[in-house]
Amino acid sequence: MPKMKSHTGMGKRVKVTGKGKIVRELTGKRHLLEHKSSHVTRRMTGTVAVAKVDVPRVKKLLGR
Repeated sequence: MPKMKSHTGMGKRVKVTGKGKIVRELTGKRHLLEHKSSHVTRRMTGTVAVAKVDVPRVKKLLGR
């Protein structure tokens, strides 16, 4: 039987915590930062949990 492979793109976008929660970075902090205020870019730091409706789909892509 072929092995189950995880979706490499999803593996780069999300992280599974020690308790099993799936967290992601906030969007909008990659480019075009010059015209965004520092208040906005500071607010986009850190991670948030993936939405509850998306968790099954993300877990399937991660092979969990």
